[in-house]
Amino acid sequence: MPILIGMKTNQLSVHVATTTRKVGEKVYHSHLLRHSFREDGKVRNVTLANLSMLPDTVIDAIRLGLKGQAVGPVGHSFETMESRPHGHVAAVVGTMKKLGLDRLLAVRPSREKDIALALVAGRLIHPGSKLSLSRHCLGETRMSSLAQVLGVEGATESEFYQSMDWLFERQSKIEAALAKQHLSRGCMVLYDVSGSYFQGKTCPLAQRGYSRDRRSDLLQIVYGLLCNAQGVPVAIEVFEGRTGDPKTVPNQIKKLKERWGLEHVVLVGDRGMITQTRIDEDVEPAHLDYLTALRGPAIEKLCAAKVITPSLFDERNLAEISHPDYPGERLVACFNPFTQEKRQVQRGELLELTDRKLREAHRACIRKVKPLRGKGPIGVEVGKALVAYGMAKYYQVEIGETDFTWSRQAGLHPA
Repeated sequence: MPILIGMKTNQLSVHVATTTRKVGEKVYHSHLLRHSFREDGKVRNVTLANLSMLPDTVIDAIRLGLKGQAVGPVGHSFETMESRPHGHVAAVVGTMKKLGLDRLLAVRPSREKDIALALVAGRLIHPGSKLSLSRHCLGETRMSSLAQVLGVEGATESEFYQSMDWLFERQSKIEAALAKQHLSRGCMVLYDVSGSYFQGKTCPLAQRGYSRDRRSDLLQIVYGLLCNAQGVPVAIEVFEGRTGDPKTVPNQIKKLKERWGLEHVVLVGDRGMITQTRIDEDVEPAHLDYLTALRGPAIEKLCAAKVITPSLFDERNLAEISHPDYPGERLVACFNPFTQEKRQVQRGELLELTDRKLREAHRACIRKVKPLRGKGPIGVEVGKALVAYGMAKYYQVEIGETDFTWSRQAGLHPA
């Protein structure tokens, strides 16, 4: 059998080292493939493989081949046939098989299955288009051993696109298997929505809509992802680009209840998705629990009613509260010191910018040439300064006919 050895020479050498040890009357010889290199002025040795189980003739051949000498009685020498990066391929493909992804896609071996696995591995190893991945599968342009390991040498761009249709036909079965493995009664289910702009005009789901990528000039698609509490993806669904986030929730509830038969789960989503309307019309009728956040106006209302006060957080950062507007619901108020610190810094910067504008208005009142006069004109300039950064509520201002004074209100500005 041919022996292929790949080696880089950059202040290192690869050689076969033989060690001997004696146990009683018996002597053991070990043949180790090692590479030596210099690091911080010292020579280091790393063992690459144990060759002791090979026949002596093969070990001798390896030793001579590494030295660049002739091998065997007929004078054959080692010939470098091909050298491609392989370590990252072995790690990714090995992990995929360890996770059972190959059996999840299909039990029986097939060309379509191998190409689908190459698609997944390619996103990690060679991120790019289907066309670029097909080029990695050609002998003359491949940049790794991916195509050889998965047996998809020569796979074309069309085959990779066709594998997407092959996967789509199996989506329901794949998601059902993932749900059975990662979801159970009483578990938490995380759900979030995102979107992307779409190049092309033939996709029926691509519509004009809100662009998270700030590309409102292009068609959009929206997709929702269901995960378990650990963030393991279980199911994904694509919607029309003009679909609002809350309107994607009913479909997810149908999956949980009807397709997967989960009697009781906790649906977790953000405040822009699990709205009160969705709770009343979809979540509660399905007898699901939910975890979401209140919107700003609702929180301000609770603060105004003194249901949420700073004293709640004197001993800990979490507090459970109740209010008649939320019967049967648990409200949990959370104090985040990192958010507080961030907002204090931001508010301090905005106050400094507002002070700068107020000083500019003050200089206009005391300048020698055409000074600003009259409560009306002075008030206009002061008003512009206060609303420029939304800091008016933090200031107390007294305006006169020839000048004005200002100060920050005590207790409102950051410490």
